[in-house]
Amino acid sequence: MIAQPKAKLTVAEYLAIERNAEFKSEFFNGEMFAMAGANRLHNIANENLTLRIGMQLLDGPCRTLSRDQRVRIGRTGLYCYPDLIIVCGPPEYSTEDPDTLVNPRVIIEVLSDSTERYDRTTKFQHYQQLPSVMEYVMVSQHQPMCERFTRSPDGLWAYVAFVGMNAKLELTSVPVQVPLVDIYAGVTFPEPLPR
Repeated sequence: MIAQPKAKLTVAEYLAIERNAEFKSEFFNGEMFAMAGANRLHNIANENLTLRIGMQLLDGPCRTLSRDQRVRIGRTGLYCYPDLIIVCGPPEYSTEDPDTLVNPRVIIEVLSDSTERYDRTTKFQHYQQLPSVMEYVMVSQHQPMCERFTRSPDGLWAYVAFVGMNAKLELTSVPVQVPLVDIYAGVTFPEPLPR
């Protein structure tokens, strides 16, 4: 017996399934990928970031959108749900779906054991294909550290790490500074393994 190849979904089929789904899924190349559940450390850091950044952007041209906001990367076809998004000016939505954002300026991912490799490599490569994205931030849940990649006018990405509870995450494309002590308020880090 020969196995039949799995049928690929169209974007319209994915969006129809997603509207009625009990959980979120990312979509790429005709396939849906269920998102893993987040642990307590991930959720605390994400909520702290959302609150601190959102308060700094009140009454300005930029705003935060939470991890329930779907984003489409038009050049690659990826549909995904970043942990935190900053959009500036009027949000723009996909012609295929009025709930899918296409112009985030800053994307923040709180890393988890199951997604860290993907967030650092493949997903970041997708995000780089979205011209509106000026900054990509990865937030560790194992130590007080935020890593920021900033797109320069020539298209290259500059890297800066903010490490330690005395450090402050600073964004360059929006007026935001968040002390790591605030990002990690309520987080107890795991003990490091003995060497």
